[in-house]
Amino acid sequence: MHRRPRLAAFAIALTTSACSAAGNGALSLRVEVVETYPHDPAAFTQGLLVDDKGRLLESTGRYNSSDVRVVDVATGAVLDRTPIPGQFFGEGLAQVGNRLVQITWQERKALVFDAATLDLLPVTFDYDSEGWGLCYDGARLVMSDGSSTLTFRAPDTFERVGSVGVTLGGAALDQLNELECAGGKVYANVWQTDTIVEIDPESGRVSAEIDASGLLSGEERAETDVLNGIAKVPGKDTFYITGKLWPKLFEVRFVPR
Repeated sequence: MHRRPRLAAFAIALTTSACSAAGNGALSLRVEVVETYPHDPAAFTQGLLVDDKGRLLESTGRYNSSDVRVVDVATGAVLDRTPIPGQFFGEGLAQVGNRLVQITWQERKALVFDAATLDLLPVTFDYDSEGWGLCYDGARLVMSDGSSTLTFRAPDTFERVGSVGVTLGGAALDQLNELECAGGKVYANVWQTDTIVEIDPESGRVSAEIDASGLLSGEERAETDVLNGIAKVPGKDTFYITGKLWPKLFEVRFVPR
């Protein structure tokens, strides 16, 4: 298992800087593009993470075409992939030690893979909700199901060990989708928006709203689905973000608006 990551400089900066806060009390941030890379425009992106070997892993969805893949960041090429059985719609992905855990949308099954080889293992976990996003904070798995609730699960058994309701300005915030655990926070794409939120997993309070609009041209956007996919870049103050059917992957910083 991985240890809980150290607080990175970017996280400290966000909590101590004089960034402007919206009326709801959350910091108001935007993305600053550092690099732009190609991305498979046929990938219905559901989960994104950088593993402990520095590889970019991606989980894709849709029935009969979902998979888990290793992606070359510079070229967008798929270096390795493991398709999942056609009756499953792949969703969020997380690494726990030498295993990968991929949740599924409505099948209420989590699939398990060998992290080194991507081999699908004869192990599954059951849960009682839809599956949307998943990340690992070094101690527990954090899962979203499209509601305003984040559910915490034991990494070895997937047993529910707690939950927290997510709020923005005191009101419940639902449609939480793909998740990334980084710097003691949980970052979530908000489905059908160009917004990423930074969440305190202990209180559930949204501490920052991040505007990720305008990354694609109007022509590109017309051929794509929603923003989805966020992964912290190890050792840097940046994240990779992309979307479903997006032709590009962006390396970005979160900066004041």
